[in-house]
Amino acid sequence: MLLPAKAEVARQLRRYRAWERVMLAAPADRTVRATFEDSGYTLCVLMGKRCAREAADAAERYLRAGHLTHPQEPADRPRPAATVRRGPPVAPHSTAGRP
Repeated sequence: MLLPAKAEVARQLRRYRAWERVMLAAPADRTVRATFEDSGYTLCVLMGKRCAREAADAAERYLRAGHLTHPQEPADRPRPAATVRRGPPVAPHSTAGRP
């Protein structure tokens, strides 16, 4: 899966936080609220989350973590171990055709 560009994530997170502050200062302003909700939606799509708060948290984790961590996974989540193959698969012994 492709990861979003960190610069774009940072830009959208700044936009979301800025509109959040404006919306909290003027909660009755419908234009401000609509723009805030639009910025939240954009962040949700970018981070693959269903809730703007989750998307903002995921964006912050993604920006803090190294580039190898997926934005939807916590940085401290253990990774699955790789399976080790030691040779070609062995066919089971068949008793068909034996006297």
